[in-house]
Amino acid sequence: MTATAFRIGGDLEVQRLGFGAMRLPTEPGTARPAALAVARRAVELGITLIDTAHMYGGGANEELLAEALHPYPEDLLITTKVGLTRPDPSADWKLDGRPAVLRDQVEQGLRRLRVERIELLQLHRIDPETPLADQLGTLRDLRDEGKIGRIGLSEVTADELAEARKTVEIASVQNRYNLLDREHEPVLTACEAAGIAFLPWRPVVWGDSGANPEILAVAAELEATPTQVALAWLLAHSPAILPIPGTARIDHLEENAAAGSVRLAPAHLEILDRLAAPK
Repeated sequence: MTATAFRIGGDLEVQRLGFGAMRLPTEPGTARPAALAVARRAVELGITLIDTAHMYGGGANEELLAEALHPYPEDLLITTKVGLTRPDPSADWKLDGRPAVLRDQVEQGLRRLRVERIELLQLHRIDPETPLADQLGTLRDLRDEGKIGRIGLSEVTADELAEARKTVEIASVQNRYNLLDREHEPVLTACEAAGIAFLPWRPVVWGDSGANPEILAVAAELEATPTQVALAWLLAHSPAILPIPGTARIDHLEENAAAGSVRLAPAHLEILDRLAAPK
């Protein structure tokens, strides 16, 4: 049977099927109450892992989650990411892993999320202009100060992961990965071997999943949706995978959450495994 829980860092237990908050609208107005309702419904559905980032609205997404969910349930993990900046709201985001920037964004995250410690803090991207040891050393210092519980990375190669682990323990990796896009299979393999959580972003290729005849056939046989099949495949493919599908609609959230109950038979897995050969 597919395990439903994972211990991040070996001790922080979450349900494997999480929620990505990036799509939630954060602007004041008519859409905000609906965004708050989606976040609250995620917790009602038993989701205990919610992913956000400083980049999502320049911290506005973190504030939205705090407004919706604080004080937080004891079993809820909200993980955020740092390491991108922009000089003003009209500019593009750019990589920025300078120690002062990382430290400031962590402090902002603590304030916006209304917590004293961020239990899982992920480096949004590695900044090639700043030595990796300086970036990870800053996060390690913040962990030692009690402001971070565990450290993760995002969009890294297997070699970058190995190099990072020479400086600090890595609890999670967040890379693009889904049923039809397995470019980072080597990273997933490395995470499995080390007991590192693998959080695929873009866990479902929405249009392609719904149009793929093999996925459609499996979905019809199981009386499920193509999206649910794609998420169920991730859960079955590796015990280290913690999908974080995002949506701004409660009906889609409920559809995603129900994927945890979809059971793929060996024949289904054989069909789905063939759809994208690992690179």
